[in-house]
Amino acid sequence: MDDEKYRYDTPPVEDDNQQSISDDVFGNEENNAIKYKTLSWQLVAVLMIAEIVSNGMLSLPSSLAVVGIVPGVIIIVFLGIFGTFTSWILIQFKLRHPEVHNMGDAGYILCGPIGREVLSAGTIIFAVFATGGQLLAGQIALGVLSNNQLCLMLYTGIFAIPTFIFSLPRTLDRLSWLSIPSVISILIAGIIGMVAAGVYPLEGRVISIVVPTNFVTAFISITNPVFAYAGHFMFFIMISEMRKPADAMKMRPFLSLSPAPAKLLFQAAYTLQGFATVFYTVFAIVTYLYIGNSVASPSFSSLPPLWAKIAFGIAIPNFLIAGSLYSHTAAKLLFVRFFRKSDHLHSHTVLGWSVWVILIFLMNAAAFVLAVGVPIFNYLIGIAASLFASWYTYGIAGAFWIYDTYHYRGGMDGLKRHGIMTTLCVLTLLAGAFICVAGMYVTVDSIVLAYAAGTIAAPFSCG
Repeated sequence: MDDEKYRYDTPPVEDDNQQSISDDVFGNEENNAIKYKTLSWQLVAVLMIAEIVSNGMLSLPSSLAVVGIVPGVIIIVFLGIFGTFTSWILIQFKLRHPEVHNMGDAGYILCGPIGREVLSAGTIIFAVFATGGQLLAGQIALGVLSNNQLCLMLYTGIFAIPTFIFSLPRTLDRLSWLSIPSVISILIAGIIGMVAAGVYPLEGRVISIVVPTNFVTAFISITNPVFAYAGHFMFFIMISEMRKPADAMKMRPFLSLSPAPAKLLFQAAYTLQGFATVFYTVFAIVTYLYIGNSVASPSFSSLPPLWAKIAFGIAIPNFLIAGSLYSHTAAKLLFVRFFRKSDHLHSHTVLGWSVWVILIFLMNAAAFVLAVGVPIFNYLIGIAASLFASWYTYGIAGAFWIYDTYHYRGGMDGLKRHGIMTTLCVLTLLAGAFICVAGMYVTVDSIVLAYAAGTIAAPFSCG
């Protein structure tokens, strides 16, 4: 790879106007046929809600059933606040390094070529995992709507086709408008799910305040909400396509709850940002209270048949668009890396479009294989959350802050001057490592036990 295409020595900036166009990922697009930097912060917020508030939330009520309502709610709220803290760090890092387009570029800054390859590969794998999760959610939804009259693998294939089509636009601006009905659909579906649970509560249900359990079982309740908040790996790519990247600070509140900021500029954003955490918490509590410890994952499967069909049917647009966003992100990382600062990136060339379509197809095809090869919803979430979301949503943000502070704010003296923040970032790194290792251990252990019990269908089966 030609490293001269990149510049990784950009100092911190406080004003968006200070950023050089030559440093920017897409440069000056005034005369380009394909313009990427077209997103407003409002549309980025919609995109983030569309891909974050999705099928991951349907596993949250089952997390409460595992550990009890009190520990479960504490975990959901804490991870939402923690996610806001790390999002703030990621956005600041992007604003200081306008040449960063994705986690791979950021990895180059931290660790050179090895860091770029590791974080690029991780982003692609995570995005494919996430796309597979959406295909699996679509499979379940189509199965419920049709009373499982067809092979489950066929449902996944049917759902993969529109997911592939919606992934094809070259710019996120086109997908952002599709994300508006996507957000509306998951909100309505969630509300319908809560109403149905309340109108038809499960008789004889058991509600637990705290559930005594072992570590392996309890940690699953952490991996589910970790995945539900997992959208940070797309931050750099989305901010790169904003008209004014500094406005990214305004969209941060859409992603998780955090303390009120000092500046009025962020007041509305932080209020709205609490949306994900508040909605997750309310949805998990209400669903769990009316269904109890027997709640399934996805939770819509625990509703009466008619209501399950309504909820799943309304949620389908969200599953489609979220899956399309994930596969688009994986393809976009490679596409920009191949053609950065070339005509193929900004022009309608045969080579450019051919490579783009092939990349989109490959990402969706890989997701399809993953979805039919790992047929258990909770385990798919656990694997993805443990391997990738633990770092991209949480751990790696600490490394970004420590790097910038050390290199641009006085080395070790700068880290000492910001002692509290340094401590928080070190703890953030440790938290990411813990979630990664512990999450993978408990997920693999659970899969082994499930296979031993014969509760998992064979890969690529119609079961």
